Formats: sequence, C-alpha cells, structure tokens
Amino acid sequence: MGDQMPTPTPSPILNHGQEWLTLPFALIALGVLMGLYILVWGTRLAIRRRHATEELEDRGEAHFIGDPEPEPLAPLPVAPAPPPLADGPLPGTPPAPAEPESAPEPPIADEPIAAAAPLDASPASLAADVPAAPAAATEHDDLTRMKGVGPKLAQRLNELGIHSFGQISTMSADEAAALDEQLGNFQGRIHRDRWIEQARYLAANDVAGYEATFGKL
Repeated sequence: MGDQMPTPTPSPILNHGQEWLTLPFALIALGVLMGLYILVWGTRLAIRRRHATEELEDRGEAHFIGDPEPEPLAPLPVAPAPPPLADGPLPGTPPAPAEPESAPEPPIADEPIAAAAPLDASPASLAADVPAAPAAATEHDDLTRMKGVGPKLAQRLNELGIHSFGQISTMSADEAAALDEQLGNFQGRIHRDRWIEQARYLAANDVAGYEATFGKL
C-alpha cells in the first residue's frame, strides 16, 4: 500500500482561542439588550411626562423653569373697629317721650286685711251702737257700688244692719269706728276707702261728683 498522509490533529491553542472569543460576544449582546430596555423605559417615561404636562397646561397649572413666580394674593382689608359709644343719647336722636304720671290705684274690692282684734261684740250690741235707718226708708242700696266693697263685705254690712248709702253717709266718727271694729278681716276699709264720703255722693245720686273724685262707677 502506498504511503498515507497523517490526519491533522486540532491544535489545543486554537480551540482554547474559540472559547475565549465567545465571552466578549455574550457581554456585548447583554449590553445591547440592557440599552434597548433602558431606551424603551425612557421613551415610556418621557411620554407619560409629556401627557402630564399637557394636562397641566390645559388646566393652566403648568410651571416651567424660568417662569416668574406667581404673585401672592393680597390680604383682605380689615374694617376698623367702631369708636366706643359716648354716654348719653346719640346726636340727632329725638328725646324720649316723658312717661305719663301713673294714676292712683283704685282700692281693691274684697281684699282681706288682717284683723287687729277678734270680734268682741255681737250683731245685737252693734245694732245698739249704730243708728238705725229711718223708719220710712225701706229700700236696700247696692253697697258694692262703693269702691272697695265687694259681695262678701256687702253681705257682712247687711248682717250688721247696714243696707243703704244714707246710713253710712250720716255716721259720726265714733259710729264709724264702732262699725269698723266689727268688720273682722275687712277692718280698716271704712277709713281707707272713704266710705262716708262715697256714700254721700251716692245717697244724693251725684254721679258726676262721685266720678270726679273716685273715678268711674
């Protein structure tokens, strides 16, 4: 057989060199991928910012570097405090009308007054002290027409024999005092309400004179 050429054996240096060249290519590919990712992410962020800026511009709230600062709002004016009021009426104020004088209070009918002493005489003994009505006088006057005499007091006077204005109008001071002592809780009315003077007007049927002195009946 003829001579055969030997098969060349791969050099270990060349194989080692091919493995060494694959590492830089892998790093370069990784860097390209990272750059693409950063580029895409930056593009999305820029789009979002641009949309946000457009919305602020639409609302008039966008503010860029170099723009003048907005002027602060001026404070609202404060009204000055009113001056203290001086004593006395204000100038130009009409004087207050004078208060009318109060009329004297009419006597109150049937107002009980504390008795100074208990009854010490019976109607029979009082009838002896008080002058009896004239025999010809038979009418019974309405004693409640007098100021200060109510139904209860008029009934008490009738029990004591007093039925007319004429009887009261002719009483003396002693007779009036004797009658007053028998009035119990109404003691003092005959003097305070001036019964004798009232009875004189009413016995004479002088209504005008009565109302001029004691007020309207």
